[in-house]
Amino acid sequence: MSLPNASIKVTHFIIGGFDTVKRPIAVGVVMLITYLLAVIANVLNIVFIIFDKRLHKPMYLLICNLAVVDIMYCCSTTPTMIGVLLAGVNTISYVECFIQMSVFHLVGVMELFALAIMAFDRLIAFSFPFQYHSYLTNTRTLVVTYILWVVACGFVAVMPVTAATLPYCTSRMKYAFCDYAAVIRTTCVDPNYYFNLVSVMMFFLLFFTFSFICLSYFVIAFFMKVSSNRDKKKMASTCVSHLIVVTCYYSPIFVLVLLTRVGVVLTLEERQGLLIGTILSPSLVNPVVYCFRTKEIKNKIFKIFTKKADISD
Repeated sequence: MSLPNASIKVTHFIIGGFDTVKRPIAVGVVMLITYLLAVIANVLNIVFIIFDKRLHKPMYLLICNLAVVDIMYCCSTTPTMIGVLLAGVNTISYVECFIQMSVFHLVGVMELFALAIMAFDRLIAFSFPFQYHSYLTNTRTLVVTYILWVVACGFVAVMPVTAATLPYCTSRMKYAFCDYAAVIRTTCVDPNYYFNLVSVMMFFLLFFTFSFICLSYFVIAFFMKVSSNRDKKKMASTCVSHLIVVTCYYSPIFVLVLLTRVGVVLTLEERQGLLIGTILSPSLVNPVVYCFRTKEIKNKIFKIFTKKADISD
């Protein structure tokens, strides 16, 4: 229920999500190191793909898109959290908060889309191996990726639009950064309607993308059964990287959903810990997985270090 008479004009928000952290410096240093490693690893992945024309293929364009998503994902929130923990800067302007919220949820949706379209890429590659390069060209891959970004923007636009029109009763957040839940909690309205609205939307996105990924791998598993042992090993090696990335991203989300459904009441700190895990873990794991499990990228790194070793000798 709205209480417009009790509303205030908010120009800054106070971030109080880390007020109960006992060792903020230690936590901040760990987050800083993880953040830097994630950004560097993803940037290297993008650089390798852009400057090596042999990697200008649909699969690597999708890996590049995932790296862009991961960089935006961790950069949207992690600097704010590090600033609170290490520098004690626990305020953020109203406009910056809304930008952070919009970017965070945009790349969160795009992470789902990116993983789904990568599963689609593998499905086409194994279902139509001889027609793959004619079905899925670089141009078509870029067009589909662009469309997914536009669709993601459409879904996320609901959040800032609904939040911006509400009256605010406090400028203090109990969360670690600006997301939709954090902003809505500072308003003078009953948050349940807005939470339910976003929950329905996110359930649809999670259910659709995860179901699509599972269905893709059921079809891929069928083709693996009728393939030769050599083809099976090649197909398995190609799919393992994607499965690791999917598991890393979806696991914290499903743990949170499962615990909620079975009646386990999580504290705000525990919920935020899982949320931070969904931000930093995939952003760090994804580039590492694709660097060490993708033959072309791994060989590229190996050649670079080999040349440096020869020069030093």
